[in-house]
Amino acid sequence: MKIVACNSNRPLAEAVAAALGLPLTSASIRRFADMEVFVEINENVRGEDVFVVQSTSYPANDNLMELLITLDALRRASARRVTAVIPYFGYARQDRKSGSRTPISAKLVANLITAAGAHRVLTMDLHAAQIQGFFDIPVDNLFAAPLFTRDIQERYRGRELMVVSPDVGGVVRARALAARLHTDLAIIDKRRPRAGVSEVMNVIGEVDGRHCILIDDIVDSGGTLCNAAEALIKNGANGVSVYVTHGVFSGGAVARVGASPIENMTVTDSILATEAVRISSNIRQITIAPLMAEAVRRISDESSVSSLFN
Repeated sequence: MKIVACNSNRPLAEAVAAALGLPLTSASIRRFADMEVFVEINENVRGEDVFVVQSTSYPANDNLMELLITLDALRRASARRVTAVIPYFGYARQDRKSGSRTPISAKLVANLITAAGAHRVLTMDLHAAQIQGFFDIPVDNLFAAPLFTRDIQERYRGRELMVVSPDVGGVVRARALAARLHTDLAIIDKRRPRAGVSEVMNVIGEVDGRHCILIDDIVDSGGTLCNAAEALIKNGANGVSVYVTHGVFSGGAVARVGASPIENMTVTDSILATEAVRISSNIRQITIAPLMAEAVRRISDESSVSSLFN
């Protein structure tokens, strides 16, 4: 097999390649003066099983175009099979019509990736599981829950834990983590009484005296998680930690998390950390490289990937 790294998260691609004992395939991905993307594969890939590693994070459109053009270059270079390894799938939050005359952009991006030449997709913690059905090619959606479970067991051994979903939409994800940890589950019920009135955060579940673990797939502005942490503390929780798969951290999110009651926020390296994230006192990263590498190996070997979910 061959591993090709685009520019959005090269350290992760290097870590995946190192875990597989392979060098990265030599490729030139650069810009013309007008910022057009140009891709040139500098090695023979004819008949090879090629994996392209690229998160479509900020700047989302530039990184998406890099991925599409790289896929096209590999298809035209006669690669036997091309797998798009997309640790963070951008546009995933636009998975339905949110109002009249609005797009379903996740479906459009799925069509673009397929048309560009991908034979299959490997990703992690899609915002909505049904996005797998937007593709007409196989999709392997890995979960960070096994990594989070091991980390929580090591860091919070001896504490009385409670897993908390920050909103109703994340209950399935939180319930799965609670089952792995053999703990109880609480839910934050977020509602706005009327337009212009701040949201009320109601806690469903008994969190008094418990160390709460908030779990989510994406942290963007950080407002929901910070407000949820405040609500849990007000309801008697003796501490709040957060586990999130994709650290988008747009705007002033890092400063907002730093000023919140959150004791510690753990994110994966599916998105390359900014300098603000790296120096933050209460944000840490754990790597998904071994998990992604094992999934790549199994796809190449035509062996089971589903056992990695356990």
